[in-house]
Amino acid sequence: MSALGLKMIDEAVADMNRWVNELDARVGWADKPRAYRLLRAVLHEVRDHLGPDEAAQLGAQLPVLVRGVYYEGWKPARTPVKERSRAGFVERVQESFRTDPMDDAEHAIRAVFWLLDRHVSEGEMEHVRQTFNARVRALFD
Repeated sequence: MSALGLKMIDEAVADMNRWVNELDARVGWADKPRAYRLLRAVLHEVRDHLGPDEAAQLGAQLPVLVRGVYYEGWKPARTPVKERSRAGFVERVQESFRTDPMDDAEHAIRAVFWLLDRHVSEGEMEHVRQTFNARVRALFD
């Protein structure tokens, strides 16, 4: 056991903090709760665009707490979503920011894809990319 409790729980918290800190630095917000909201919103939107098998394959590569956020509220029978436009993707992410809209939502979304690219295997991220049409896939770059 670690000084704070179970080592695996401490490591899971550290992993989540690392992801949020990296994302917060990437978007330049200095607002970790907001960066967490961004991570959650984009993970849910990506998850809902994937079929259940591909969603599970991506989820398997996420750290424990990030995986929990990813799966929170998931209804596999409702996926993949039918509306697949770039504007729709951005709008659904922006819904998590109703009270404080992002000035550059696409930049923020790209930051989450940057984070995923850093921590998820290249092959898995390529599978995820291929599930999106070219207009939405442009947000990955």
